[in-house]
Amino acid sequence: MSLFELSVMTRKGERFPLSQLEGKVLLIVNTATGCGFTPQYEALEKLYETYHDQGLEVLDFPCNQFGHQAPGEDEEIHSFCTGIYKTQFDQFRKIDVNGENADPLFTELKAQAPADEAVQGFKNKAAMAAITKISTTCKEPGDIRWNFTKFLVDRSGRVVRRLAPIADPMELEEDIRCLL
Repeated sequence: MSLFELSVMTRKGERFPLSQLEGKVLLIVNTATGCGFTPQYEALEKLYETYHDQGLEVLDFPCNQFGHQAPGEDEEIHSFCTGIYKTQFDQFRKIDVNGENADPLFTELKAQAPADEAVQGFKNKAAMAAITKISTTCKEPGDIRWNFTKFLVDRSGRVVRRLAPIADPMELEEDIRCLL
């Protein structure tokens, strides 16, 4: 299935068909404002600023399923991101990414890319093992393990990479350039 067949909810509660983004490269991320990985917003914004005019869209989906690190309403979260990190990319309604209430977009993302790429280095492997252990919603194979899991989607709506929360979004820069 192409992701462009799905729709999502904007932070203002309107249905947004992803078909409006067909032909673009997408970087889709589940985020949280109170997470140790929240500073990744800087790299996400850098990628957006650098490649948006060439066809990159960053889609930000706040998620409160991991340590309740995305508290607040959608507009509060948006104000935090635009105020602190100066984000300009689209931020959508807060969602669930795992479990019976998982948003269909993330269900499809997980189906297309059922595992994070292997993390390198003992420190990173240990961090991911700890994250997996404390993640109470990561119960099924393919589930998202924590905030800031990153999915890179090509122009036809297929996932080409899934990066672990601990991975720097800039690791995707070369792939983004190739897809554009």
